[in-house]
Amino acid sequence: MVNAFWENDFVATAGHYSVVVLSTIVFLAVFELVTKYKNWKEIRRGNLSVAMATGGKIFGIANVFRHSIAQNDSMLEMLAWGCFGFVLLVLGYLIFEFLTPTFNIDKEIEKDNRAVGFLSLVISVGLSYVVGAGIR
Repeated sequence: MVNAFWENDFVATAGHYSVVVLSTIVFLAVFELVTKYKNWKEIRRGNLSVAMATGGKIFGIANVFRHSIAQNDSMLEMLAWGCFGFVLLVLGYLIFEFLTPTFNIDKEIEKDNRAVGFLSLVISVGLSYVVGAGIR
């Protein structure tokens, strides 16, 4: 009876949804620690660059979990791959910062440099597809 409950597609979808929403909240808090600006304060002020960069991170996290859900049967494996993918996304962000020594990514995004904000969005989304393709 219990196994039938957990194998129900509606229950499984609600479970995945809940885990991904909670993970996204935690992962965004980690990104908040990694960046020098305060995401939600800047978004509240209307900083479109921060909104684009944050939106790219949210999309990237969701995309990694989408692949993780599709490739794994257990909730624990799905979460493990999602966390691993998140670590790779953070590394990608740090590499992006490192590869642009002529200016500081965080400062440019905080100053609402929309070109940098958009590039940050595209990098997050692009890397999430690469990470997702490797999830087993």
